[in-house]
Order: sequence, then C-alpha cells, then structure tokens
Amino acid sequence: MTEPRRLRGHKATATCCIASRDKPGLVATSGEDGCICWFDMRCKDVKFVMDVSNEPISSLCFNSGNENIIYVSTGNEVKCFDVHTLADNSWKPLESYNYNKEEINQVTCNSRSSFLASADDGGEIKIIDIRQKRIFKTLRAGHTSVSLLFKPFAFVTGGLDSKFIIWDFSKGRPSKIVDFGLPDMHSGSNAGQCLNPAFVHSVKVPDVDMLDKIGKICVVARGDGVIDVINTESELTATKPKSSTKSRKGTQSKGSDGGVPDENGRKWLHLDYSLGGHTAAVSCMTFSLFGEKGKFLVSGGNDKLVKVWDCSRCLDSRQTGDTNELLHLNINLTKKVNWLCTTPAESDNLVVCDTTKLVK
Repeated sequence: MTEPRRLRGHKATATCCIASRDKPGLVATSGEDGCICWFDMRCKDVKFVMDVSNEPISSLCFNSGNENIIYVSTGNEVKCFDVHTLADNSWKPLESYNYNKEEINQVTCNSRSSFLASADDGGEIKIIDIRQKRIFKTLRAGHTSVSLLFKPFAFVTGGLDSKFIIWDFSKGRPSKIVDFGLPDMHSGSNAGQCLNPAFVHSVKVPDVDMLDKIGKICVVARGDGVIDVINTESELTATKPKSSTKSRKGTQSKGSDGGVPDENGRKWLHLDYSLGGHTAAVSCMTFSLFGEKGKFLVSGGNDKLVKVWDCSRCLDSRQTGDTNELLHLNINLTKKVNWLCTTPAESDNLVVCDTTKLVK
C-alpha cells in the first residue's frame, strides 16, 4: 500500500462521496461546509465546487439513469441539480423536496430512476415520485436515524433501533423485520463486542450487474462491529403470510447462532472480529466497482480501519462453513470513517471520507 492521495476542496469535515459508473475517475464529495466538490482522478486539483447550502450536506446520490442529475440532502430538504446546466457560481436546483420533518440522513434513487427515497432522523421514509414530482408514499416503522437502500430488487432499511427491515414497497409495510437488539441475535457474535449496541449504521445490496455473481444478498453494518450477510430472497421465502395482525406488521426474526437458517439450512454469515473484522462500529460499506464488479465488499469503521472482504469466499463459506481467508486486505487510517465508495478505475479506486476535510 502506498500513501493515499489527498483530495483538497472542503473547508470542513467530508461527509459523503459517490463515484460515477459512466465516467471512471469522476467523484463527487460533500461536506459539513455545505459544498459539493467534483474531482477527476486524472487531475491533481478539484474541478469545481458547488456552494449548495449553509447547512451540512448529509448524503448524495446520482440519478440511476442519468448521472448528470444529482440529489443532495441538506437539513430536511432534498435538492436536485443538473450539473451540465449549472452556470458559474449559480447553483440553482432543478427541484427541491421538503417532505421530511426531521433532518435527512440518506437519500437514494431506485434503479429505474422513478422514485427517490429520503430517510430522516425521526424514522420516517419519504418516497418521492421523480417523474410526477410529488410525494408518493410515507413509510413508518418506528425506525430512528434510518439507513436505506432502494435497488435493484428490494427496498431495505436499517436504523438506530437495531432493526433491519425488508419492505413490501407496493403495500407500504414491512415484509420482514429483524431485530438485532434481541439477546438471541447476539449469540453468534463474540462476547467481547456485546457492550456496543447492534445499531444498524449502513445497509448495502449489490447493483444489478453484480447479481449473477453474488445473488440477492444484503449486508448489514452494525454498531457492535459485526457485518451480517443476509440472503434476502431466502428471508422473504421463509416469511409465510398470515391473516393475523402480526403478519401485517411484518415478521420479526428470532434465531440461534445470531442468524436464521434459509430453506437449505444455511445460516447468515457474521463477519466479526474473530474473522479479522472490525472492533468498533462499522459506519459504511460498498461493493467494489473495479475489476470484477462485486468481487469485494469494502467496509469502514470507527476503529480507523478499512477492510476488504472477498465476497466469493464469503458466499462459499455460508455453504461449507469454511471461514478462512475471508478478509482480503486491511487498510489502516488515522481517523474514523464517515463514508466510502469505489470507482471503476484500475487505480485510485477507493475513496474514503473520514472525520477530516481531506478526502483520501
């Protein structure tokens, strides 16, 4: 490992980063300074800086079908920009959505570019119809500070209530609820981590072009340092609809070994520190865009470490029980990780926002 490049442009802590899939090397970052910085990895300096808000920017995402369109959350507002139409020093948004009551912590766009989801600190998830430019649905499930993912085959959320939810989007209610705060959900984790709450800090599913290789899984990053690899298809298959009140509210999972067997008897895989994992809260995760897409899962945590996991070995271990050599690489940092993303490039392909204003 060589010393990381340092991307300068923010005047305060960098909060989020996203990388273009259509234009390898193009990266956008946001910060507590209310700015978005655009970088081209082929160049040394920032390309341009958008002064978007007087408040910190919490999240960014591209429109899935048009990466010239970017969505930005700041305070309780989502702003939409067309980067190609912006004049110098004029950062007027195409659209603004003010449907959330509390501060938004994440926005994401579905794979068909038809809906935008914004999750706030009050636990509400607003689904916005992008084409009609109006609120489509509000999802409520008692979440607090929601992390969400809206592509390509499921709508999943996690929160500081330690719950992970797979949603029935058409009905606007949970199909499956997993409560990591239950005592028996901790039994698969090493006792050394049990004092840290199993808050769900991040959820991630593979992109459409990764499904053939790694399938319909979801990875859940927890506050106790554990990453759970869950087969969402199996979870939904195992959920039997009933005409009871409980089924209408979603099925809450309870299992031994910290996981629930799927239809073939396989358990969820726990990537904890006994396997070389994190020793503090896992704050962010992403699948690799470089090389063979989806081959690696990259995680960052409050232990000032970035870990690269071999997805193929992880999935094989669910069938064989062999958990050797799941961890591919350890990267030591000097600060806690706020956010990270990967790029499709051959080099400079991991971008990390830590608790400083410098992006690595």
